[in-house]
Formats: sequence, C-alpha cells, structure tokens
Amino acid sequence: MAGHSKWANIQHRKNAQDAKRGKIFTKLIREISTAARAGGGDAASNPRLRLAIDRALTANMTRDAIERAVKKATGELEGVTYEELRYEGYAPGGVAVIVDCMTDNRNRTVSDVRHAFTKFGGNLGTDGSVSFLFRKLGVLSLAPGTDEDAVVEVALEAGAEDVTTDPDDASIEVLTSPETFDAVREAVAKAGIPVAEAELTLRAATEVTLDGDAAATVARMIDWLEDLDDVQHVYSNARLPADAFG
Repeated sequence: MAGHSKWANIQHRKNAQDAKRGKIFTKLIREISTAARAGGGDAASNPRLRLAIDRALTANMTRDAIERAVKKATGELEGVTYEELRYEGYAPGGVAVIVDCMTDNRNRTVSDVRHAFTKFGGNLGTDGSVSFLFRKLGVLSLAPGTDEDAVVEVALEAGAEDVTTDPDDASIEVLTSPETFDAVREAVAKAGIPVAEAELTLRAATEVTLDGDAAATVARMIDWLEDLDDVQHVYSNARLPADAFG
C-alpha cells in the first residue's frame, strides 16, 4: 500500500532515537549488561553481546562506556542486576503487540506497560496470547538504490533465508534465522554493502494495515511504550504509513 514505506518508518525510528539519545544509551547499556551477564564478557564468543556492542557503537556510545557496562555485568565493577520481562497484548484495530523490558523493579514496569495499553484503548493479555503470531528473525535493512543482485548473491551464499525488496520504496531486507544472522551480516559487510540497520527481531506472519485515526492511535501507543525507561523493544504486526508517527 502506498505510503506504508518500511524505509520511511526506519528513518522515523532513527530520528526519534536521535532526539532521545540519553534514553537510548540507557537501553543500550541495559542490553549490554544483560548480554554480558548471560553469556560472558567476551564479545567474540557471545553473539548477543557482540550485537549489543555494535548497536551501541552505531549510536556513538564511547568504548569506555561500553567497557564499564560489561565490567559491571561480569562483577569486575559494582552494578545493577536487571530482570528480563515480556508483556503481550492487543492495540486498537486488533494489532498484536509484544513489549520486551529490562528492569530492576517488576512492579513499576508492569504498571507502566499496563497504563500505556489502557491509555490508548488496548488490552494487556496473558503470556502467549500473541507471541504465537511472531517468529524470531535476523533482519538486515539496506537503503533504496542498493544493488539487489549483489545482495542476493552474497546473502544467500552466506545462509540467508530470503531477500525482499519493498515495492513502496525499493529498500531491501535480508532475512535470516537467528543462527545464521552473524554469518550473513559479516558476509554482507565484507562485500562492502552498507547496512542501515541490523537486528534480531520478531516478525509476524501477517500484518494488520491501518490508516487514518486508527494508525495514528497505534503509532502513539508504540511511541509511548518505546519511551518508557524499562522498555527495550516493542514489536507489533501493524503496517502503518510513515506520517502516522507525526
């Protein structure tokens, strides 16, 4: 559908993150800390930590700040322990929403998330109420104008599941399993193909396309959730026009 450009939505997220850089750094440090605590402080043998560090460097976080976060997580420095929580529910229009959090205060987090769902006419559900609609994938997002043939050749050879081109804006996505994500990302980088965004994410098999007031309400709800201090990621099966985000 015209106007539902994935590339425009990526750019919106990046602009929003730039405007909230302090909060983005807090979220990145929590991800680094949790990844290091779960899998060790050596990024070479901890893919989750390696991805978290790459995202932090892309956001212009200093290496000193990253190193401090890793040391706190591994006990070399005193730090806070975060708990990972997931909430599921529905936004208006039947849109499925998953909210991943990291927190040192479970009661505060569930209260904040529940308030966001209620405020915008959604409903917080039980564990598993919408997660069955989603699948974990690795996604590399490439800008419009990238050589599609070169991407297909490199990515599929490295183990990617699929390469898709958005009909609205000609941006390209490389889809991988979580297991092949690192190999594909490294192969694309070695081939000199610039990647605008690389992430392990959740994708729904089918999307709910919204426009007008319904799209604007869901966009405001997603923005509200993403702005909560304890929220790391918000996933939904909504396909929204870029102008829904204001």
